[in-house]
Amino acid sequence: MTTARLPQQERSRATQLRLLDATVDCLVEHGWSGATTTVIAERAGVSRGAQLHHYPTRAALVLAAVKHLAERRAREIRAEAAGLGGELGPVVDMLAASFTGPLFVAALEVWVAARTDAELRDALVPLEAWVGREMHRLTVDLLGADERRPGVREAVQATLDLLRGLGVANLLSDDSQRRAQLLSAWKRHLAATLA
Repeated sequence: MTTARLPQQERSRATQLRLLDATVDCLVEHGWSGATTTVIAERAGVSRGAQLHHYPTRAALVLAAVKHLAERRAREIRAEAAGLGGELGPVVDMLAASFTGPLFVAALEVWVAARTDAELRDALVPLEAWVGREMHRLTVDLLGADERRPGVREAVQATLDLLRGLGVANLLSDDSQRRAQLLSAWKRHLAATLA
């Protein structure tokens, strides 16, 4: 690698990161229909040609953004969890918060669009399978769960499914009181299962 190419590679990576971040911002702010590649490129401060060079289709750009932010959020969750000492309640609360943030909102926009867009769905299904596996592994690690024990794997997955469902419910109205009650009951059940 020559030193002359390194600055160009760094500029290229910086452009990609701006596009990925702008994609999520636009999905959250405008939804799927309003997050066009033109709007995203404008938000990222790059030319349409630069956007097309890095991501030739909207689906490629959106899927790259979802993967990029899923990886980033997993790193952030691990860093946040380091200060929790593996306590179940705070870990579940932290995971629950990840299902109400911008990445979740952006992902939900993509999921809904993929329901009727076969090309997007075909590309999204393997990505979501990967994200699901990574989130499951992360949750197992954070909870110190032993999946060799009967029912533990299912309890971890049920936790993620519950948190995802509560995140969807939270999009339309503030259900924090009901959410807190459900999470409290679920934490007791999960603690008994993991014990």
